[in-house]
Amino acid sequence: MNTYVKPNPEVSDLHTNSDRLWESLMEMAKLGATPKGGVNRQALTDLERQGRDLFIQWCRAEGCTIRIDNIGNIFARREGSDPNAKTVMAGSHLDSQPTGGKYDGCVGVLSGLEVIRTLNEHKIVTQSAVEVVAWTNEEGCRFPPCMMGSGVFSGVLEFDAMLARTDAEGVTVSDALDAIHYRGSDTVSPDEIKAYFEPHIEQGPILEDTDTTIGVVIGGLGQKWFDLTLTGLEAHAGPTPMNLRRDAMMGAAEVTQALNRIAFDHQPHGRGTVGCMSLYPGSRNVIPGQVKMTLDMRHWEPEALIAMGQAVTNAVEDICQRHGLEYELTPTADFAPEHFNQECVDAVRQAAEKLQLSHMNIISGAGHDAMFVGRVAPAAMIFIPCKDGISHNEIESAKPEHVHAGCNVLLHAMLEAAGVEGGE
Repeated sequence: MNTYVKPNPEVSDLHTNSDRLWESLMEMAKLGATPKGGVNRQALTDLERQGRDLFIQWCRAEGCTIRIDNIGNIFARREGSDPNAKTVMAGSHLDSQPTGGKYDGCVGVLSGLEVIRTLNEHKIVTQSAVEVVAWTNEEGCRFPPCMMGSGVFSGVLEFDAMLARTDAEGVTVSDALDAIHYRGSDTVSPDEIKAYFEPHIEQGPILEDTDTTIGVVIGGLGQKWFDLTLTGLEAHAGPTPMNLRRDAMMGAAEVTQALNRIAFDHQPHGRGTVGCMSLYPGSRNVIPGQVKMTLDMRHWEPEALIAMGQAVTNAVEDICQRHGLEYELTPTADFAPEHFNQECVDAVRQAAEKLQLSHMNIISGAGHDAMFVGRVAPAAMIFIPCKDGISHNEIESAKPEHVHAGCNVLLHAMLEAAGVEGGE
C-alpha cells in the first residue's frame, strides 16, 4: 500500500462530519420504514429502487461517476490523480430483511459516501480513485442466496443461474432488475481494486460487552448449510407403542442435539444451528411421518468445518438407523472461511490507533460482501458495536458516536491505501 510519512496536517487530523452522516442514515431509513422503527426494503423492490436512486443522487452531487454492472451493483467513483493506479473501494448494501434495521448494510454504503464528501469538502486529492459500491441482494431474503451481487462480481456465483433465481411469487432476478431499471451494462473488474473496506455493525455482542469501539475484522467464519428431510411413518399417537414407532420428530430432536454437541466440541469458533423445521402432517394426535429442517454449521478453520460436516452426516445416518427413518441430506451452501488481507487489516488497526479508539481483533460470524470480494482482491472490515448484538430486527440500534468512529477509521484506512497528493 501507499504510505505517506509526512502528509498535510489537515489530512492527518481529518475527520468526517458526524451530523451529515447521521442525517443521511436517517433519510435513507425513511424508505421502507416500519412502525417499530426498522426498515423493510428488500432487494430489487420499488422501495429498494428508491434507496438506490437516492444514493446515486447524493453521489452525483459530489461529482462521482456512476457505473452499474449486469447484476445491478452500483459503483460511485471519485477520480484520483494517477489514472493508472488501482482503486480504493468501500461499500456494503442497501437492501434489508423484511423486519430489518436502519444500520445493517447502510452504514457501510453511506460511510463510504461520507468519506467522499469529506475529501471534497477539504479539497483532498488522492492518488488512487476512491469508489463506493452498493452491492445487490446481500440479504438473500427475497432471492436466495445471500451476497448475490458480490458473489457474481467475484465469480463465486454464476451469473445466469442468479438471474434465474425466483422469489416466493415466481418473479426472477432478471425480471426484477428490469422492473426497477437497474440492469446495467458497465464492466467493473476485481482487477481494478487495490483495497476494499467494509464498515458494518458487528451483529453480535462482543464489542459492546467489552466496551470496545472498533472491531478490526481479521476474517469470517466458513459456512456449511444443509437441508435435511427425515421420513418415517405417521401413525395414531394413542394405539402405537413407543418401541414400534418410526417417529420423524424424534429423529429431528436427536439431530438437533447432535448438531449442538458437535458445535460445542469445536470451540471457540464452532457454531451449529437448526433455523427452520416443519412437521408433516402437523396434527397433535398423529406421530410425525416427515420432518424438514435446516442445518447451519460455521467455523474459522477449514479443517474443523469439514470435520463438523462429516460428524453431522455420520450422526444423521446413525440416528436414522436407530429410529427406522429414511433421510435426504442436501448441501445448500459451502463457503470456506475468509482470512482478510493483512495489509488491509493493518490499515484498519493503524487508523484506530491513530484516532485513539479502543479496538480489538474480531472474527465475523455472519456472511458479508467483503468475504466474496476478499477472494479476488485485498479486503478487510470495520465493525462497530450494536445494542445487545441484535440485528435483522427492527429494534437494531447503533450509537451516532460509534457510527462516526467507524467512518473516521474508514477515512484514514482508505487514505492510507489511496495515497495523498502532497505527502512525502
